[in-house]
Amino acid sequence: MSSTSPDAPETVQPPLTQTTYVRTASGEDDPPPPLKGLGRLLGSIIPANFAIFLIWGAVPGVLLPHQIELLFPESKVATFAVIATVGALCALVAQPVAGQLSDRTRSKYGRRAPWMMLGVFGGGLALVGLAFANSFAGILIAWCLVQVAYNFAQGPLSAVLPDRVPIARRGTFAALSGIGLMAGALGGQIIGSLLFDSLTAGYIIFAVFAFVVIALFVILNPDRPSTNFEREPFSFRDFISTFWVNPVKHPDFFWAFTGRLLLYTGYFGVTGYQLYILGDYIGIAEPQTVIPLLGIVGLVGTIIATVVSGPLSDRVGRRKPFVFGSSVVMGLALALPWIWPTYESWLIMTAVIGFGFGMFQAVDTALMSQVLPSAKSFAKDLGVVNIAATLPQTFAPGFAGAIVLVFGYEGLFPIGIVLSILGAVCVWFIKSAK
Repeated sequence: MSSTSPDAPETVQPPLTQTTYVRTASGEDDPPPPLKGLGRLLGSIIPANFAIFLIWGAVPGVLLPHQIELLFPESKVATFAVIATVGALCALVAQPVAGQLSDRTRSKYGRRAPWMMLGVFGGGLALVGLAFANSFAGILIAWCLVQVAYNFAQGPLSAVLPDRVPIARRGTFAALSGIGLMAGALGGQIIGSLLFDSLTAGYIIFAVFAFVVIALFVILNPDRPSTNFEREPFSFRDFISTFWVNPVKHPDFFWAFTGRLLLYTGYFGVTGYQLYILGDYIGIAEPQTVIPLLGIVGLVGTIIATVVSGPLSDRVGRRKPFVFGSSVVMGLALALPWIWPTYESWLIMTAVIGFGFGMFQAVDTALMSQVLPSAKSFAKDLGVVNIAATLPQTFAPGFAGAIVLVFGYEGLFPIGIVLSILGAVCVWFIKSAK
């Protein structure tokens, strides 16, 4: 296979084929370098991910359940479960479709930027609509629009990793991406709890912040124009394939996807229901008052693990041991509040599971980038991959609600433990990565 020189003039854009990627000494394909330098891209991914995941941490974790609790106090668990489940189905469809569309987009701004901006703009309008919704139908529609729009931003944003980052630096990039992700998810809980009694202001603040940050990311990190990339004819079969990667042809991709899906479901199935667990299971009268401390504790553990794990995995050249170890740590952490249902145990669990999830997030992202089936469809394939991350995170309240209605709150923990351990087992079946 021929390859182009990494020093080729940036004004000359070859068709989007395998020849745009540079063959490394190990036999893998590296993308061309970012136009404005890798350092700027590395620094920009933290606030970009932070802005998106701030919404995923604050809205389904704090603001939305509180809004439902105020409107439907007698049926909050069932109502939340229904709204979260329908919203999750929208996320299931949105992100891989966004990836497919961005892979095929031809513009002077590249393939990803137009969809990222459209996503945060539409998502902002949907959040404003959610702020003023006061009925079941209104909340359901607005939340589904939020899911669709922000997944249209998140899917193309995730494709930046295989699009522009060399393989040797992907552990570091994934670690920085993970810092932004977890800082946003946990910071969203903290900020959301501070805006607990100001729902409208909270939704509007998150909408404006995400739009400004993603706009700055796009401006500071311009992509190569895709106007003369190779065009492929549209087919309905290709569109349907957006939601599917053949596990027989791409077994490593299948195992990586399944492992992430199981572990994320176990994690967010418990932590995503934190507000109700703290109040109804552990017995804290005003659970929103302790969420800021819990968020800080979890964030500290996550940042420490992420900063260490990503670069260390680059140095040793291995991903799987880190992913496996983090999965086991998270599973064991979930046993604490199950055996000892007190605030102290929840606090300890938050620190331990934050460390484990930080390690997992930093290294698993790099691992996933190395098992993608094709350079021509990074965003589409990452859209499928991100179902394994986004779906459990948004589906968690619905999943947890069903478990609580059938088994009570104590049923969440053993299920979370089993799913986390099974997620770790899947990693060992990956053969193309160490």
